Amino acid sequence: MNTTLIIMAAGIGSRYGGGIKQLAAVDDYGHIIMDYSIHDAIEAGFNKIVFVIRRDIEADFREAIGDRIEAVCRKLHVETAYAFQSLQDIPEGAVLPLERKKPWGTGQAVLAAKELIQEPFAVINADDYYGKEAFGKLHAFLQEYTPDKAKDFCMAGFILKNTLSEHGGVTRGICQVDENGFLTDVRETPEIVKGTDPADGRVTAFAGERPLDPDSYVSMNMWGLTPEFMETLEEGFVEFFETAVKENPLKAEYLLPIFIGSLLRERKVSVKVLETRDKWFGVTYKEDHGAVVESFRKLIREGVYQADLFGDLRQAERTER
Repeated sequence: MNTTLIIMAAGIGSRYGGGIKQLAAVDDYGHIIMDYSIHDAIEAGFNKIVFVIRRDIEADFREAIGDRIEAVCRKLHVETAYAFQSLQDIPEGAVLPLERKKPWGTGQAVLAAKELIQEPFAVINADDYYGKEAFGKLHAFLQEYTPDKAKDFCMAGFILKNTLSEHGGVTRGICQVDENGFLTDVRETPEIVKGTDPADGRVTAFAGERPLDPDSYVSMNMWGLTPEFMETLEEGFVEFFETAVKENPLKAEYLLPIFIGSLLRERKVSVKVLETRDKWFGVTYKEDHGAVVESFRKLIREGVYQADLFGDLRQAERTER
């Protein structure tokens, strides 16, 4: 079955006040984090990559990764496409708030790719490293798709302590999971700070003064979804403008985990949590970059990846022929 990976890249650069740090190399061979995600997705079996970006970063994006990845994908018979997230893309009849400056969040980012999706798909952030295990599990789940499973989704369930930054607070979707491994709720929790238990050295986590279970599941915006979900997402975007935008026109955001959480509470969908013990890392802060580079060096030393990142996939392609 065909499966697509949507990479949400429209927000890159916005956290750093100029310059696109997420497009900086993270290894000694010029690769960026997205290279590794694309490698892992193709290795798992995804055969289409959709980049969701903004028009104003298109040239930088194509120079840093787009043109190069398109060439790699052509050789591997993997399709590539672009979708563009825009502040002006709003529901018919809605009014654009005059002073609004930024697009409408990750829900709108996925919706931007609606016309490109006819198959089950996964969604990830552009500037996060997820690890091979999660891509393999999501792809296997999506292979079970049939139209009567249109409301059966999945999510990579990362362990909170494996997703924290050494350089400041982070926002994570803290998950509630039932005894059968299905998501029952996800709550966006800001300013989660990593700590250490002085008694035994174990990792701790706090949101403000509230302790969190460091072994709890969190969503890192890595979802497995069905093509029918796009219609539901579009309907939700209309409702978002009728409610949230009216209340807070300048700051309201249509966030994918918040929307899926609302569908869960209304019992309209199911979300299977696919546990992954891989360590997440990314560039939440500029100071994270050095640690990310060292993490990839370690993965290459351990043989998880080759210096010629896509060389193993090209070799597999030749062997299959």
